[in-house]
Parts: sequence; structure tokens; C-alpha cells
Amino acid sequence: MSALLIRGGCLYPGDTGARVIPDGSVLVEAGRIAAVGTTADVEAGLTPALRVGLRTIDARGKMILPGFVNAHWHEMFALRFPFKGALRPPADRDDKPAFMALGGDIRQISTAFDVFHDQLELLTPDEASAIARYSMWTQLRSGTTTLGDVGSFNRPQALIRAARDLGMRCVVSTWASDAVCAEGETRFRRTRDADDELRRIEDVLREVAADPDGLVRAWPTAVYGTNMSDELGAGLAELVDRFDVPFGTHVGALRNESAVMLAYHGNTPVRRFAELGLLSDRFMAVHCAFADEDESKLLIEANAHISHSPAKYGPAGESALTETRAMPRFRRAGLDVSLSTDGASLPIGGMAEAMRACWQMYNEMYADPTEVLPTDALAMATRLPARGLDWAAEIGSIEAGKQADLQLIPTDDWRYLLNPRPLEAFLALGGSTDVDTVVVAGRVLVEGGRATGVDEADLEAEYLAALGSFSVRCLGIDPDVVAALTGRPRKSRRQRK
Repeated sequence: MSALLIRGGCLYPGDTGARVIPDGSVLVEAGRIAAVGTTADVEAGLTPALRVGLRTIDARGKMILPGFVNAHWHEMFALRFPFKGALRPPADRDDKPAFMALGGDIRQISTAFDVFHDQLELLTPDEASAIARYSMWTQLRSGTTTLGDVGSFNRPQALIRAARDLGMRCVVSTWASDAVCAEGETRFRRTRDADDELRRIEDVLREVAADPDGLVRAWPTAVYGTNMSDELGAGLAELVDRFDVPFGTHVGALRNESAVMLAYHGNTPVRRFAELGLLSDRFMAVHCAFADEDESKLLIEANAHISHSPAKYGPAGESALTETRAMPRFRRAGLDVSLSTDGASLPIGGMAEAMRACWQMYNEMYADPTEVLPTDALAMATRLPARGLDWAAEIGSIEAGKQADLQLIPTDDWRYLLNPRPLEAFLALGGSTDVDTVVVAGRVLVEGGRATGVDEADLEAEYLAALGSFSVRCLGIDPDVVAALTGRPRKSRRQRK
């Protein structure tokens, strides 16, 4: 791998000092950051030998940011037709609140999550891989270099393969569910064997342990406490200890969750995870807005990590940010609070949009434009989630010795005119589609807004074919409808030439 010099951009390293280097450069050797600083300082250290074969990317008129770390994500693109997807009418006036809205229909959510477990197993390996590659590419294209899978409607092996094919990072998990809290019942009901679920995630943990590229890791997760027996929870805690990995779960996410958990499992959400031995400084609590006062103390005492997805809440009907103010309170208490996108069957707000929502909404809640500064929002999308995934030694900031995961965003149009703070302008008026260049471990995977190593038209065509076959065979979608919606002829890059 030849050396790479990214030269002359407005550099935000994302380090603990929240530095800004208006004329900054980054030197990459063997996939790692060899030097970072002012352009003059970095170029002064270039030896004649290093200049031979050196590739230079002109970053003038661009920001240089760390790659986004999306530590709470789900691959759900196989469900593009149902669940508020492609079968909706064009008009929106008859829309009704979905099951995440109005405090959450917890029993319906639990039942759907349990059904997902078996449906995703119906994906063929080829379908699963084609869908995963396309879904994960949409994240890479929007500046995300690392994904944290907290249970996906896909096979973990497909996510592993897609990450390696695309060259991006992923912490893979399984859709762990062995129980359901169903409507009309008063206690949880087992739906599958806990030991089988534990074997599935242990197999994944072992598979990635010897990853040759260092791009793929794994962690145990619970898709939702409602769908987890005590036996499964205790087994997950044992895997966390034995494999020395973090743990993630949705917990305290919805207003109606605690009452259902108390009725069906005999305990409230956070307390239950604590009693099962899972609550620690390696516990990632996702959407955790409805922990009561004592549960909040447990999270703070454990130094847990909090991940939330503010760009997603409004469209889903969730109130995990504004109803309780739990997120800024956790942050004020000293916990790592990070940003993520969550997942859906359609593209939703990316990490850039999550940064904007956090920056605007925290500041509005406290009537204080310094509650979250633009550089704070950047840290919440890069360095802090990397720490939550236990990957901070390698990624999350642009510092010498770390892996070279970064992105370039143009800042030379009307949105940035006469503004000496381009990150601020980006949060105000920019977004995921502005990302121009993405680098992972020193490899340029997106340049000029286009993938360098894969044919985007082929990715899309393969995705639509896999989506169509799965939707007809397993979801019962009318094949004529599927053909009409997915059958647009597309040319590959070779054909376009």
C-alpha cells in the first residue's frame, strides 16, 4: 500500500482537545496515520523516499473529518415492501401512528421482533449477501466507516462478507430472541431454546476472532429485553466476560416499556439487566430515555454508554429525546452519550443528520447554544461511539498511530461563504449526500461521491433482484407488484461506457 497524503483541508481531528486546523494535512502509511497537523508541518516531514509513489489528495475547499462510527444500526433492507415501505400510497394524509409511536405498543413490538427471528432465516445466503452489501454501502457512502450491528434482519455471515467485500468495518451480532410478550397473555412465553441462541452468537464471536483484515468484530446483543429470558440474559453475560467484549441492547426506549416488562418479566428494564450481570462500563444502552430515577443512578454508577438516534425519533413517533431530557442529563452526569442512526427498511437520517438533530435539539431544550457545540456533536458521532464499541485505540479520531479512517466533505459553495467554522455550516445546511471521499484503513473507498471498488449500478441491481425473490417467496408480496417496482432496467458502469 503506497503512502497517501491528504493535503490542505480544514481538519477536525476529533481528538479530546477538539482541535481545528484550518490548513491541515494527514499522512497515511500502511493504512495508519503517520502524521497529522498543519500542512507545513506534515510536508516538512516528508522524506525523498516517501515522496516516491506518494499519492496526494487535494483537500483544499474541504473538511477532513474522522469516519463516522454508527454503533447502533440494524440491516433491515429486506423489509423494503412492508413496514411503512414501498407499498405505501404516494399520499400521506391517511397515515396512522405505527407501533413505536404514542409510548409504544410493546406487545406488538415484541411479537414482531419474535417473528423476525424466523423470517430472516428464510433468506438464502446469496439474497442475504446482496441485500447486506447494498444496505451497508449506503452507510459507507454517507461517511460511516464503522457499523455496530445491534441485531439485523439478515444473516450475520452476510454482514461479515459484505464488510469484507466493501472494505468497511462492522461489529456483527445476531437477532437474539427466545421469548415473547404477547397480547392477551400475562407472562412472557418462550419461543425457542436459549442455548441455541447463545450458540449462534458464540459461533459468530469465534468466526471473527481470526479476521485477517481486522475489519470485522462481533459482540453479543439482545434485540429487546421483552424478548429475552433470564437464561438467555445470563448466558449473554457469560459470553461478554469470556470473550472480553462489550454488550448492547435496546432498554428503556419507550414510555410504556417498564409497565409491560414488570408485568411479563417481574422487573423493570434496566434493573433486570443489572441483576443478570450485564450492566457495566461495557454496557451500551440504546434509546435509554425512560429509565426511572433509580435506574438512571445504576447506569451512572456503572459508567454505561448511552446511544441514541435523534434524527429517527420524530418520523417513527418516538419521544426518546424531548419527553424526559434523559440524554442530556446522562451527558451532564459524565456518561459517554453517542449518536447513531438506528435502522429501517428505507434509508433514514444518517450520522450527519443525527449530529444536526442533537446540536439543535439539546441546545433548544436548554436555551443554550453551547450545550452541544459542533465539535461535541462530531465527537458523539466518532470518538465516543468508537469507545462504546471498545475500538477507540484504533479508530474514532485522526491521530498518529491510529487506523486511517476519515472522510472529506466539500465546503466551497454558498453555504460556507464567509463562515470560518465549516463544521457549523455543515450541521446547519449539510447532510449525508455531501460526503465526497471516504477512506478506511488508508484505502480510498469513495471518491468524488462515487464508490471506487464496486459498481454501484450492479450493487443496486443485485439488491433489487434479491429483495424481489425474498419478498415474493417468503413475505407473500404479489410478484407482479414486485416486478413493477423493481424491474427498471439499469446499466452497469461497463454498459454506461
